[in-house]
Amino acid sequence: MTFLPPGVDAFTATLLIVISFFTSALTAAFGIGGGVAMLGALAGTVPPAVILAVHGLVQLGSNMGRAFIQKDHANWRLFWLFMVGAVIGVALGAWLFRAMPEHVLLAMLGLFILVMVWVPKPRIPGLDRAGMVLGGGISSVLTMFVGATGPFIQSLLLPLGLDRRQIVATQAVMMTAQHTLKVVAFGFIGIALVPWLPLIAAMVVSGFIGTVMGTKLLDRMSERFFQIMLKIVLTIVALDLLRRAAGITIPGQ
Repeated sequence: MTFLPPGVDAFTATLLIVISFFTSALTAAFGIGGGVAMLGALAGTVPPAVILAVHGLVQLGSNMGRAFIQKDHANWRLFWLFMVGAVIGVALGAWLFRAMPEHVLLAMLGLFILVMVWVPKPRIPGLDRAGMVLGGGISSVLTMFVGATGPFIQSLLLPLGLDRRQIVATQAVMMTAQHTLKVVAFGFIGIALVPWLPLIAAMVVSGFIGTVMGTKLLDRMSERFFQIMLKIVLTIVALDLLRRAAGITIPGQ
């Protein structure tokens, strides 16, 4: 399979494409979860130096499809306030990213996944215009290092009196714009993603199908079982990232 990037075999590529379908379905139904799950899936197959760039392109495609489908419910005033901070945050994050050692990046990814899985997401009361701009800036700095900031962005929107559709749709357009800025920033930094583009394109297509079919698909499975297994898998991935960041080797590897 000539479209595969170096170090990725056909089975792994197929698995990532399938995972993209399910993670997009999860995000389409609940607004969060898919980005963190995709980050975990990529962690064992993508070199640390390009994990966040590959993740950003895949999530850009996924969120773009979700934003297109749900755009009529988005709160565009909040979106533009968010974007003011996002532009500044991505620029600052790109500047900091250049000096980030690989082991620190691995540790941050591992800790972030554990926090997203096990720590209750905060509700932020009394957000005004300045708060939304600040939230856009903070989340956009974070996205350069931890990738999946969807839960943080949703925590910004929850206290604002939006209904479920408005929250999910507004988050979708915000995440689309944020991932676009991030991909551009990684391009300026000089991260080479050309060998990954065919696989990323296949994951984006499968992710869009997952977005369209998400709610019906998720209705057929046990949510309790799915959530338990997701937490177990993500916890194992996060602990392995922390192991690698600490330089601990497994006998036989």
